[in-house]
Amino acid sequence: MAQQIPLPDDASAVDPVLDAARADHTHEIAPDIAYRRLGLVNVVFVGAPGAGDRNWVLVDAGLPGTKGLIAGAARERFGEGARPAAIVMTHGHFDHIGTLEDLAEEWDAPVYAHPRELPYLNGSASYPPGDPSVGGGLMAAMARLYPRGPVDVRRHLHALPDDGSVPGLPDWRWIHTPGHSVGHVSFWREADRSLIVGDAFVTTAQESAYAVAVQRPEMHGPPMYYTVEWDKAKHSVEALAALKPERVVTGHGQAMQGEAMRAGLERLAREFDAVAVPEKGRYLAEPARAEDRSAYRDA
Repeated sequence: MAQQIPLPDDASAVDPVLDAARADHTHEIAPDIAYRRLGLVNVVFVGAPGAGDRNWVLVDAGLPGTKGLIAGAARERFGEGARPAAIVMTHGHFDHIGTLEDLAEEWDAPVYAHPRELPYLNGSASYPPGDPSVGGGLMAAMARLYPRGPVDVRRHLHALPDDGSVPGLPDWRWIHTPGHSVGHVSFWREADRSLIVGDAFVTTAQESAYAVAVQRPEMHGPPMYYTVEWDKAKHSVEALAALKPERVVTGHGQAMQGEAMRAGLERLAREFDAVAVPEKGRYLAEPARAEDRSAYRDA
């Protein structure tokens, strides 16, 4: 069974005193980075408070039924009628695209993702099924029941630029971090060493409903029940650890910062096979490679 790497409470990037007064219900971890927890997943708002129309970016789009919460937080943070310059996707699993179609349409916002993720966002392909055999708790046990898509936002959809730039965020670049999904990406800002990683790694044991509810801070590999290429997932964590980030926002769990976070991430990269990889699982023996569409069958 995969393990977790405990992190001290003071590794949290969230200031509880400042958080208590936030009308938008977000957790601000830098002057222009905030995230909101929506049940079991986070969405990220990048842009200065009061930035106004088309001067901020949304990263990922949460669970179905959370459109009002996302739009309300955006309105409180950036101003009435403030639409994003773009919606950028770390990947397209159901818990990250729940409101994507509605928000893209309402905001008339372009949506960007890695080229290998586009089939799951343009209506042409469904994800491989979740793998409950990895174990770890109720969230994993239910994995085969999770929606696999696709969604269809082709009218708004674009591939992320080949040069690594991020539309709407000139100081950021995207990094291909496959493993959890074939087109998974993370977003990196060198200037202050900020990292938005989606599910390349997370800071809670996402397989366990109890851990998801409690949100005890820990360094954890990508959610096991949806990770389809374990060798690439390992290389992605190694690449992210090598950046030595100052703060990280993950798709699940609390944002973390500082030396304790970096030490945990470096240990995760160093001991990935022992710490993050399940003892058994369908995709250990049969990775769902983008270059092998037969791996995406339902059997």
